Formats: sequence, C-alpha cells, structure tokens
Amino acid sequence: MKIDRYVPALPGLILTLAGRVVHAQTAPAEAPPATAAIASASEGTSRTGTRAVVTLAGYVEALYQWNFNRPSNGITNFRGFDNRHNTFTLSNVVLDATGTLGPVSVRLALQVGSTPETYYLAEPDRGGAGGAGASNFDVWKFVQQGVVAWRAPLGRGLLVEAGVFLSPIGPEGMAVKDQWNWSRSNLFFGLPFYHTGMRASYGLTDALTLSVAGYNGWNSVVDNNDEKSVSAALDYVVTDRVTFHALYFGGVERAPDAPERRGSTPWRHVLDGYLAVYPRPWLSLMLHGNVGAEPNAFGTSWWAAGALYARVRLRPWLYLAARGDFFHEAAARDAAGTASNIFWPTSWVSSGTATLDARPHDNASVRLEYRHDAAGGPTYFRGAVATDPMTRAFVPNARSQDTLTLGMTTWF
Repeated sequence: MKIDRYVPALPGLILTLAGRVVHAQTAPAEAPPATAAIASASEGTSRTGTRAVVTLAGYVEALYQWNFNRPSNGITNFRGFDNRHNTFTLSNVVLDATGTLGPVSVRLALQVGSTPETYYLAEPDRGGAGGAGASNFDVWKFVQQGVVAWRAPLGRGLLVEAGVFLSPIGPEGMAVKDQWNWSRSNLFFGLPFYHTGMRASYGLTDALTLSVAGYNGWNSVVDNNDEKSVSAALDYVVTDRVTFHALYFGGVERAPDAPERRGSTPWRHVLDGYLAVYPRPWLSLMLHGNVGAEPNAFGTSWWAAGALYARVRLRPWLYLAARGDFFHEAAARDAAGTASNIFWPTSWVSSGTATLDARPHDNASVRLEYRHDAAGGPTYFRGAVATDPMTRAFVPNARSQDTLTLGMTTWF
C-alpha cells in the first residue's frame, strides 16, 4: 500500500495483445494510502471490448545488515523481512501480472526469496488424504497475491473480489518501494500479512469508499478452524492532503484444540485506523493506531499499539524518514492458567527507526537505515545463543537490539 504521494507514477511495459499496443501502467504513486488498496484492486477494469489488457510489474529487494548484538545464530529476531545479521540477502523477487477483459480481471503476484519464508510462517499445516493433497507453508509461500475480480454494473460500480489478499489492516505493505522506511513497524509484523476469502468495495461518494469482506482468518490460506472472519472498512479522502482509514476485523483465530477455546468461542475483535496528512509537498505525516480484545477461557486478552511516521523530502532525489512504534499486549489469566500470547513472547515491544532514502533513478531506491528495538523481556539474540535441549529452538537472551541496514530495490 503506497504511503508516498509525491513519487512520480512509474512507467510500465509496452505490450502487444490481440493486435493492440497497450502502454501498461502501475498504480499511480500519488494515490493516498487510504484509497491505494482499492485503486490497485480495481485498476484496469474499464470496458475494452473483447481485447485483453495485461499489465506486468515487479521488483527486487536486496540488503546487507549488521546487528550490533552480533548473535551467534545470525538472526535479527522479530523483524519480519530484514532478519539476518552480517550477510547479503536477496530479500524478495516479485513478478506481478494483472489481466483485464471488460469488467473482469485477474491478478497474480509471485514471490521468491527470504521474505516468503517469514510471510507464510503462521500458515496452518493441514494434512492430506488418499484423494486430497496437503495444504501448508510450502504449498503457498510463492504466492503473494492471487485475486479474481468483477466490477458489477450497480450504481457507481460494485467491485467483487476473491482470492488471497494483502491484509487491509494498517498502512504498510509488502513492497519496500512503497514504504517510507526499509524495515516494517512492529504493528505490521505482529498483525496479519494476508487473508483468503471474498470482499466487496463500493464508492459511496467520490471521497468515501466502503469495503466488506469474509475471510478464513489471520494468515491462513486454508483455515485452522471452522469459524470465518469478517471485516468492514471505510476509506475517506478528506482533502487532497488528508486521508483517513478505519477498519473493524473480527473472528475466531485459535485452533480447535487450543486451551483458550475450552468452553468458549474466543472471538477476536480488532479496531484499526490511520490518518495521513501531507501539509507540504516536501512533508508527509502519518499516525496509525490498533487496539483489540479476545475474550477466551482464561478471561480477556487485549492489546494496544501505535506508530507515528514522518518523511521529509530533502532534495528531489533524497528523503529522510523516521518512525516510532509501541505495542503492548496483555494475556488473560485466571486460577486455571494463562492464555498464550497472541503476538510476542513478552508484554511489550517498541522500536525507533531512521531511514535515508536516495533515488538515483525514478525506479531505484538505495536506503541506509538505523533501527533500535526494545522489549519487556528477553526477545532478541546477543552473542553466544543457547538452544533449548528439548525443542532445539534458540533461546532469546537480549531485551534490545540495534541494527544498521543498507538496502537497494528496483522495480518496473
């Protein structure tokens, strides 16, 4: 999801299809964050007779990172996609194709690299049978998005979509080129990356768009339980310099055998919102907040999180961005025990990030980023890292970590 309105629109490929030359374009970079997801999904759905229009896009992300904790296992923990110390990393290679024929369209974004290994980390493992294959991490990790869509001729146009979507929760997205920082906030990493299901979007006015959806759940192409999740969102373009997004997401996300479900149905409620303000052509600001609660067998687990973003254009080709975030989580507990944490192994995490972004070309970004992470208990790794003798998992031994990342991304 784009959060920079002042990067010029990116040229796409020129394709010859059905005897027709088509100049393919990516979504306009000046689209405000509150409407970018809808603009991206509906792009190219105007009627074109019987001739198909295909748009190709893609990007590559590579980085080198130094973790000042110098962990022996080489892991920068709980950082999403920039998580390896002292190594050059091909983070993600993405090829994104959109095909449109009249009011019908299809989009498929494929990915390969270290990023998908984290992106699908929570995907449920559902076994197969003699006549049905298994569904798990390995099956889906190369698919970033896969969406079929139809714009129904109702009123202003009702967009109906089905497939695997990027999560509508929060303003940050998958492509580094569309973000102000290289790394993502703790809110982005803790909250879901993707959903599978169906959604409908309708422009109530030129400025206000309503979206409703039904999904399998959080980070699950195939659900881990029988219950489904629902969401409703409003995107409001207040002015050309102010946009607002508000969303409710609810559903049961615990597995059927989870202790938290004993004698209860732990429906998880999420309220999410962000406000983007562009007071000057060289200055962009954004505030993101997220709160949630889950009544379960042990009581009510809850969380509250927030992030503040700022970006300054120092030169036409040079940007400086800063971000601070805080995420607090409280697990329900009673005499019978304590609910397992939803997000973190501790009660809170936070980070502060500064990113210098140089654009030597309209389709290239080189970024130098310093980040400090902190947590309420051992969450990260430092020095010699021990392993648990039973599970063989690495044992966190640090409450903070500092990193320096040099990354480059190009796109078409």
